Amino acid sequence: MRIVYSLLSLFFLLISCSETPKETHKYTNALINETSPYLVQHAHNPVNWQPWSKDILAKAKAENKLILFSIGYASCHWCHVMEKETFEDETVAKFMNAHFINVKVDREEHPNIDKTYLKAVQLMTGNAGWPLNCVTLPNGEPVWGGTYFTKENWMHSLQQIVKIYQENPEKTVEFAQAQVQRMNVLQNFTNEEALQLSKISTDAIINTWKKELDFENGGLQEAEKFPRPSNYRFLLRYAITQKDTAVEKHVNQTLQNIANRGLFDHLEGGFARYATDKHWNIPHFEKMLYDNAQLISLFSYAYQTQKEERYKNTVFQTLQFLEQHLLRDDGLCYASLNADSLNEENDTEEGAYYTWTKAELQEILKDDFSLFADYFGLNEIPLTEDKKHVLIKVYSDEIFIQKHQLTTATLQQKIAQWKSILLAERQQRKAPKTDTKIITSWNALLLKAYTDAYKVFGDETLKIKAIKTATAIKEKLILNDWKVLRSLENKEIHGFLDDYAYLIDAFLAVYQITFDEQWLLDAKSLLHYTNEHFYDAEKKLFAFSKRDASGLDFKEFDVEDGVMPSANAVMSHNLFQLGHYFGNDDYLAKSNQMLQRILPDALEFPYLYSYWLELYLNLSQPYYEVVINGKNAIAKAKELQQHYLPNIILCGSSTESDLPLLKNRFYEDKTLIYVCVNRACKLPTESVEKALELMN
Repeated sequence: MRIVYSLLSLFFLLISCSETPKETHKYTNALINETSPYLVQHAHNPVNWQPWSKDILAKAKAENKLILFSIGYASCHWCHVMEKETFEDETVAKFMNAHFINVKVDREEHPNIDKTYLKAVQLMTGNAGWPLNCVTLPNGEPVWGGTYFTKENWMHSLQQIVKIYQENPEKTVEFAQAQVQRMNVLQNFTNEEALQLSKISTDAIINTWKKELDFENGGLQEAEKFPRPSNYRFLLRYAITQKDTAVEKHVNQTLQNIANRGLFDHLEGGFARYATDKHWNIPHFEKMLYDNAQLISLFSYAYQTQKEERYKNTVFQTLQFLEQHLLRDDGLCYASLNADSLNEENDTEEGAYYTWTKAELQEILKDDFSLFADYFGLNEIPLTEDKKHVLIKVYSDEIFIQKHQLTTATLQQKIAQWKSILLAERQQRKAPKTDTKIITSWNALLLKAYTDAYKVFGDETLKIKAIKTATAIKEKLILNDWKVLRSLENKEIHGFLDDYAYLIDAFLAVYQITFDEQWLLDAKSLLHYTNEHFYDAEKKLFAFSKRDASGLDFKEFDVEDGVMPSANAVMSHNLFQLGHYFGNDDYLAKSNQMLQRILPDALEFPYLYSYWLELYLNLSQPYYEVVINGKNAIAKAKELQQHYLPNIILCGSSTESDLPLLKNRFYEDKTLIYVCVNRACKLPTESVEKALELMN
């Protein structure tokens, strides 16, 4: 099965996103009481918006009205465009209010609603993205949808839909039921025949994958470039362990372009969501927590394998960006920064905070402009739609030094001066608005980023930050019965599968850098809750929403990797790891069974299933249980983690422990390292170097 969510081709327009004047508003709708900044933004539209709730379907049935779902998120540029052009228009609103139950959805609060109608619109039109608009029957079955519409196209489309529904209700119902059937077919995972892992060729998987890779520009062969960290995590592991120089070169080319070109903010750090061109030059300027967290992890491991200083700098500059712009004092992180902000004319413009005209750079930098322009690619890179420059690092510092006959010290001094001058100028601008939601799954990715960076760089401050964030998540986002909140602000929305999956994974990672068994036990408790409330015995996978969740009848199974790894893939890894930690064969069997369901699709479309394929590598190649027991366990673990070891779980303690892997292995006078495979251990050693040899 192949489901590729292609975003609508974006054209840049000027529009206001969130600058709300303090005045008496002519209209106020039900969104005024919501906690989501995206929903509150629409609270004064003349459209009678309502937030999603279990009562919407009953209301629509009672009034015999179609439901109009309009789905977006706070940092979405084109969502703001459509609001200004269409949803603030009184004529449009009058028609919508008369004929529809209008539901505004923050896709980040209700990813289940978003996933359902994203798939529906993709099937109906061949394209999907945000803003996402879908008209459904009163029971929620989809009949029409699309993404961005001009006001004229929007009105024409809605008028036609209403007419068809009024004149041919039976045909409308038949069409909707056909769409639901098509959607259900995509959720059929019918592989019952176990594939023998030993007969699957990893090289064949990579050869299939290579057909999708852009070896000239990096990334996939796509007009718009997304970072896709889970793809490059797998490809990096494959390249290193299988010594595939072609794949390794592609990974490095991709990471260099991600770090050097327009996706990365060269002044304040942090990554935009994606590039609008195949060369990674011009970004779509919103900055999302989930992208930045995953890229911290990816660049950390890339540095560990390549020792490329640019990768290390990218990690720490991104961490600095998060701490300056999104991180709260309690260790939790806000969701995103908007793409739009006010320009000098006090108009809202996409990227206004980040981009520069040639004239203002000449005025600011004076005699240094020519050197600066060459370093940051002003003469080689196309302008944005607003005829402005994005800073892009064109040359390596070594090449630039040779080209301009500079010393390293002189160039570093120049770069520091340029950044200082431009940052001072940028700080005079209106900063983009922040989406202040605290989303559990995204903060779990941040937590994992801290642990990954700590493993690679050994910086103790990262470990302290990881523990602080983990503690805040546990205290504020997990309820007493192991229910997880989707976001901190809205206690009515409980977590979805990705919240549980990413959180279990992150807690396991915290355990591996602290050896505090409580994090391991907490991960197990969350897994037990997820098994009880999300697992579908018929599909042998986890549903994205809880079984008792109110709302749509359609059941979504998240199995494909997008910009984030699929929740089911992460759950399969969680079962695999916890199966090893606790000697639980049921966990291991369930993990294997999940992989078997997905492998046929993964072999055909590997770039959509890279996180699953990491589990395949764990099962098809040696996978080590590394046990460290003794008073110096933490120090030896830190030393061991300096090495790239993607095929281990780490278990340890500085004291006696009853964990299955640690029981009866503690000695007061020595710290021993056991290297085990499938619970069979080689003779222990006190030497990290010897332990590494045993794993080779």
